[in-house]
Amino acid sequence: MTQVTSFAYDQLDIGQRAELLRSVSERDVQLFAAVSGDNNPVHLDAEYAASTLFKEQIAHGMFSGALISAAIACQLPGPGTIYLGQHLKFTRPVKLGDTLKVELEVLEKLPKGRVKLATRVFNQLGEQVVDGEAEVLAPRSAQTLDMPAMPKVSIEP
Repeated sequence: MTQVTSFAYDQLDIGQRAELLRSVSERDVQLFAAVSGDNNPVHLDAEYAASTLFKEQIAHGMFSGALISAAIACQLPGPGTIYLGQHLKFTRPVKLGDTLKVELEVLEKLPKGRVKLATRVFNQLGEQVVDGEAEVLAPRSAQTLDMPAMPKVSIEP
């Protein structure tokens, strides 16, 4: 098991950063479609997607949003963080095979344990694909947890 340690509100500093890297596979897009119920053919049908302005299949915008959530929950501030709000602007499509880098940065410490974070996502070319800000409630104390194993999932047509 992997251990993860969170940052308590008092341990966070303005400008503190964290990042998460993740490649986007066709399987990721299929799983996200199955879980979310969003089966828009631009995500799942290569022939249809070729006829769109994107010219190929793209990942769901909220797939990038989910990666931001993972980075917040597992890295900064980490386990015990409560999501209060998120603003996202999708600036470029995410394509199958892209490697995404989620960057988090502490922008502001607010009253009552709340923290404002910059939430940015870049592709492997350094192009920004998502820009946003999140407001979270940071843990009151740091904690180190054993993270459970990811469940095994299969896709059937």
